Amino acid sequence: MSTLQIGLAIIGGLVLAGVVAYNAWVTGRSVPRTARERGSPHADDAAGDETLPYTAADLTEHEIQRIDPVLGDLPGAPAPPEPATVAAAIAEVSVNPLMAQPERKPGLDALIDVIAPLQLEHEVSGDAVLAALPGTRRVGSKPFAVEGLVEASGEWESPRPGQRYRSLQAGVQLANRSGPLNDIEFSEFVVKAQAFADLVGATPDFPDMRAEVARARELDAFASGHDAQLGFTLRARRAAWSPGYVAQHASRQGFVAGALPGRMVLPGLHSGHAAVLSLAFDPQAAMAEDPEQSALREVNLSLEVTHVPRSEQPFLRMRQVATALAEVMEGVVTDDAGQPLSPETMDRIGADLESLYDALDSRDLSAGSAQARRLFS
Repeated sequence: MSTLQIGLAIIGGLVLAGVVAYNAWVTGRSVPRTARERGSPHADDAAGDETLPYTAADLTEHEIQRIDPVLGDLPGAPAPPEPATVAAAIAEVSVNPLMAQPERKPGLDALIDVIAPLQLEHEVSGDAVLAALPGTRRVGSKPFAVEGLVEASGEWESPRPGQRYRSLQAGVQLANRSGPLNDIEFSEFVVKAQAFADLVGATPDFPDMRAEVARARELDAFASGHDAQLGFTLRARRAAWSPGYVAQHASRQGFVAGALPGRMVLPGLHSGHAAVLSLAFDPQAAMAEDPEQSALREVNLSLEVTHVPRSEQPFLRMRQVATALAEVMEGVVTDDAGQPLSPETMDRIGADLESLYDALDSRDLSAGSAQARRLFS
């Protein structure tokens, strides 16, 4: 064999070895990191614990309850208004399954409801009131409710069996994310409330339609300008992640499994409050036959600003969680357009949120209050 042939053979061998090494490198990058991975230079101190609090399977097994922020079902198809300056991705917010019982369902409030007193001819039982209620608790896209006055406490409550009432009232919400109460919905409210009043022997006293519709429009204008839903995206820099790997690190930040596949929530500090943050990724990956072989290249962190009290410091916690997960999972925090979020940008968002909280407080619609959760729903 000549020197030329030997040289070509050596070069060919080097090229082949290079191709094999490159393919191995690409394959290694495409394999998602799993929850049992150990020895990473960025691994958490707790990585040696073989018993993980949550695994990929938990993402579909845990059941939780939502706090209903309205008097009836949540509004339907219409999309929410364009959020305020700090708004980004829209996210559904779930509630911590480990919380104590949620707070009592919020009642009618003159701040955000049209209320019509119902003068009874005689005392009625709670059972009779429940039997007379309409089949649906909605007027158009707005929640409809009837309440009875408990004379012993002087408080209004949703009718319940065994109770007796001398005073009733009916109400409909002025506005929500579907828009303000309009003339047609007000008329439907009058018809529904009158039909109920006839069944229980009551005389309704309806407020002026023009005034209430105008009030609804004003409230909706305020809500539209102060509705904020904030979202961060955590993107993988190198290797992809498996659902279990994401759940492992998210659980160490305090997240628990949500009601839907591919969703985790960060519980609030106080019983009855909405979850502070929501973490979501591809639900198909979570429901795969072998989730550990599913590759995720991004997860989303979301904050429903108007649903979480300022006292929870939700944005600070969101920022801390995003930074911690990015570091340990070798990711980068971006906006929904894929642009990395700098500390300066984070500071500006935080300042915008403080102004928003102040505006909500000034209208007695503080973030996280029952009124705010109903209005921004």
